[in-house]
Amino acid sequence: MTTTISATGRLTTVHTAARPVAALAGVVGEQRYAGLRAAAEDFRVRFAGRTIWTVSSTCTGGGVAEMLQALVGYVRDLDVDIRWLVIGANPSFFAVTKHLHHLLHGFPGRMTLGPQTAAHYEDVLAANAQELLALVHPGDIVLLHDPQTAGLAPWLTHAGVHVVWRSHIGTDLQNDATRDGWAFLRPYLQHADAYVFSRRAFVPAWLPAERTRIITPSIDPFAPKNQDLAPDTVRAVLDAAGLIEAPTRAAPAYLRRDGSTGTVECHATVVADSLPGPDEPLVVQVSRWDPLKDMAGVMRAFAEYVAPHVPGRLMLAGPALVADDPEGALVRAACVQRWRGLPPPVRGRIALASLPVDDVDENAVLVNALQRHAAVVTQKSLAEGFGLTVAEAMWKGRPVLASTVGGIPDQITEGAGVLVPDATDLASFGAALRGLLADASARQRIGAAAHERVRAAFVGDKHLLRYAELLTALLSRPPGG
Repeated sequence: MTTTISATGRLTTVHTAARPVAALAGVVGEQRYAGLRAAAEDFRVRFAGRTIWTVSSTCTGGGVAEMLQALVGYVRDLDVDIRWLVIGANPSFFAVTKHLHHLLHGFPGRMTLGPQTAAHYEDVLAANAQELLALVHPGDIVLLHDPQTAGLAPWLTHAGVHVVWRSHIGTDLQNDATRDGWAFLRPYLQHADAYVFSRRAFVPAWLPAERTRIITPSIDPFAPKNQDLAPDTVRAVLDAAGLIEAPTRAAPAYLRRDGSTGTVECHATVVADSLPGPDEPLVVQVSRWDPLKDMAGVMRAFAEYVAPHVPGRLMLAGPALVADDPEGALVRAACVQRWRGLPPPVRGRIALASLPVDDVDENAVLVNALQRHAAVVTQKSLAEGFGLTVAEAMWKGRPVLASTVGGIPDQITEGAGVLVPDATDLASFGAALRGLLADASARQRIGAAAHERVRAAFVGDKHLLRYAELLTALLSRPPGG
């Protein structure tokens, strides 16, 4: 394992090994790679004697954690001191932050944000802050990720630490829900030195423009989730995990992040009348079990507008359990209930899979194999911050059918995928999916364009360069100044 965790209190330390950044040269070209090395050398000189701390709410089970696995590893290989910490909290805290997640996406939740809610949020983060303050030093930089960590900002700024708050969520259109969410977070965020968003439209008007940066997420081409897999390996992995019915003799081996060879030993939990066969066209959506990912909507669109007209199967795949997402089990249970209510001929063509998350690399290779095996990958979200699963599928040359929400249209440009303007229009979504399943040449053409789009815009070198520019600027002024 290249990533391990250790906990001595509330905070958990994620130990991530260096990833060879030189490998990026073969993907992005020598010129882009040389630019990254030069920027890293300049940053090391300016940053000498300091540490970057990145603080999140989980190290598994979501796009934020996956990006950090890659970026922290590359930064370590560039010989910059970086540490990764995960906060400790209870389910009621994560219920509050999940509510904030919905609000910032523009969707009202079931909770009222009052003084008691704020007090509990602050108490949990105060306990984490006390441990964190024993680790950081004045002049260090701390990157806080999403609403779960925003309440740490005042403690850190008062301790002479540079604070950057990174939001991975948001919506283009502000409404009462977003205003409520930002009103709750504003007292904490006003202490940060800088702010990072995935899209300009996500930035609330009260944040100072001169302290706000737009940095789009990226994928790691060499991570287990994105590495090349031969077709026979794809089938062997999916068969070993119990995701398709394709008995093979090939060992389901893949490369782990430390360069060693791993084999798939886990088994997914699948709700299905039967497993997809190896040659059946498979539609796949990989998401958290989150109402905003609208897994139920994908299932309904497939059942009503696709299954009666063209061959193919649908698989909805999500993590078995994510600690900071208390809604996951409820959403999955609701999807299973809907699945059970479908007519048997349609139900037999739909499977719901829960992928184990105990081993990060093994979970990632399952997702990789599913996306590579898919004829079409969907992302019919009702809201998205960026939607990194889109770029991951595009990298694999898959045609992606997605909603025009959040950062998805930043990824899918003309000819590099298919966008549905209204995420709630099941008929249009179904018609587009039906068309892709019926046209293999279109799928191949779109997939090739998708791969090139990701190579040009969403590989880690550009991500790291933008952060280097931001952090260098921070060092030119005192914390809180």
